[in-house]
Amino acid sequence: MRIIAGTFGGRPLKTLEGKTTRPTSDKVRGAIYNMIGPFFKGGRVLDLFAGSGGLAIEAISRGMTEAILIERNRKAQDIIRENIQMTKSQEQFKLIKGDAREVLPSLTGQFDLVLLDPPYAKEEIVSNISTLQEYNLLPQNVMVVCETDKNVDLPEEIGHLGIWKQKIYGISKVTVYVR
Repeated sequence: MRIIAGTFGGRPLKTLEGKTTRPTSDKVRGAIYNMIGPFFKGGRVLDLFAGSGGLAIEAISRGMTEAILIERNRKAQDIIRENIQMTKSQEQFKLIKGDAREVLPSLTGQFDLVLLDPPYAKEEIVSNISTLQEYNLLPQNVMVVCETDKNVDLPEEIGHLGIWKQKIYGISKVTVYVR
């Protein structure tokens, strides 16, 4: 795996061995950013189930200013730290160790881009988006990108957000919510 484009384009990404996390493939990551960008002029990104950190690192590489990555698995946290170090821009990243449900209430500020690729997709996504809205963490122009198995059907609307785009890539489905 590698960073696809931007400042860190071409740099390799480490991933966790085994099936503990499901890293987003280069193809799907590239497709996600072509759907929503592909480049940004600043902003904050929140990656709630960071895994290897690849999605958030790609966002920073493409112009986001700050990334908050949340991951509960200790081995995955080590991989994220190594991947962040590879960027040589560690000041743009903050890794928070813990479960997304427990961490969300402590977050401050708003996030222009939210990345959700949870282990139990539908229930987790609906709950996380509802919590993000409850704590006023989503600005008016937010994009929430959800990656699920292609067979998962997400609701058309969650709170104030509705599906803007949805595409299937192999076994993955990418759903983008906006206000």
